[in-house]
Amino acid sequence: MLSRKTIELVQSTVPLLEVHGAAITKRFYERMFHNHPELLNLFNHANQKQGRQQTALANAVYAAARHIDRLEEILPTVRLIAEKHRSLGVKPEQYPIVGENLLAAIRDVLGAAATDEVIAAWTEAYQAIADVFIRVEKNLYEEAEQKPGGWADFRPFRVARKVRESEVITSFYLVPEDGGELADFLPGQYVSVKAVIPGEAHVHIRQYSLSDAPGKPHYRISVKRESGVQGKPDGKVSVYLHDRIGEGDALLLSAPAGVFTLDRSDPRPITLISGGVGLTPMMSMLNDLAARGDARPISFVHAARNGSHHAFKEQVEELAARFPNIRTHWFYNEPEERDLAAAAAGAALRIGMIDAPQLRGLIAGPDSVCYFCGPVPFMAAVNAALKQLGVAERDRRYEFFGPAGDLEAAATAAR
Repeated sequence: MLSRKTIELVQSTVPLLEVHGAAITKRFYERMFHNHPELLNLFNHANQKQGRQQTALANAVYAAARHIDRLEEILPTVRLIAEKHRSLGVKPEQYPIVGENLLAAIRDVLGAAATDEVIAAWTEAYQAIADVFIRVEKNLYEEAEQKPGGWADFRPFRVARKVRESEVITSFYLVPEDGGELADFLPGQYVSVKAVIPGEAHVHIRQYSLSDAPGKPHYRISVKRESGVQGKPDGKVSVYLHDRIGEGDALLLSAPAGVFTLDRSDPRPITLISGGVGLTPMMSMLNDLAARGDARPISFVHAARNGSHHAFKEQVEELAARFPNIRTHWFYNEPEERDLAAAAAGAALRIGMIDAPQLRGLIAGPDSVCYFCGPVPFMAAVNAALKQLGVAERDRRYEFFGPAGDLEAAATAAR
């Protein structure tokens, strides 16, 4: 139990964290990776270079300081981060390393404002926060290992099939190398892939949504080849998977994780909205709903660059033909000639971007639960459109690829 004095001292730094949070987390990662380079094996280097990891951590530190007297209010955020930590293999003994370097970074950036008294308060507060994470993650590790077909850490899988789904997305059908049972998962969850790439100094771990329904004899991930654009480098792991991993090859996978999941107990209509490779968790949800014969109204809305980039189009349309409660809606913002010809011939295809007027008639019902996923600008636009259409915050459910962010802030930045 934190003392009132400790709580007051930590909360007194909230205005400073609001201003200097990004600088503190930037300095934190510099210090930690210099002192413990082995931790580079846990982090996405691209997110580091783009500042996404620093921003996510700054937001988490700020939220923890603001709610230090009522940590239960940030438990949903703790669970979200803890799920990723479990899938990455974060261990309790790494928390003191994080604490030491975070406190040193606070002192480095805040200077005279970081008095011995303030640092002592933060030391006590950090331990309280770390204890919450360690406790939640311990439970997650135990759940993952003890469920039927479950396992701890990373398990070898073999690529049973490799299927090209579009010009940029390829699916990998994965089965356990040991021939053992597969752990069940919830539609929308992901696995971490640990890639040991020849010539790379560090291991690279990436999370990929499971793109098929539970209950199959395989896991399926569908990976977009991330080719460098606008000065960004190629995606190391996605290029490795596309170019160098074939049928019969082995990959290391974590047990399924994640909190962005289909609520099967909610009987209301469902709207699934995706952009680009963000359709992967939606495919898992849609296939699960179809496999269980769910009869509620379901609207599947997907935005792609064009027909060549549109993965799973035929599979979704086949489901819609079999199940009259499933409606499909496609948006292409850079259509090819054949796309324009199809639209002119009456295909159910809209040219342009998704916006509130377009979405108004596509939501499955006035009380629909809306799940959405895609690039951050896309999600910010969809979130704003759904809000404008009166969809309650609790019914706007989404997942970030990579570090969690703030859709409201993203929408503001895009204006």
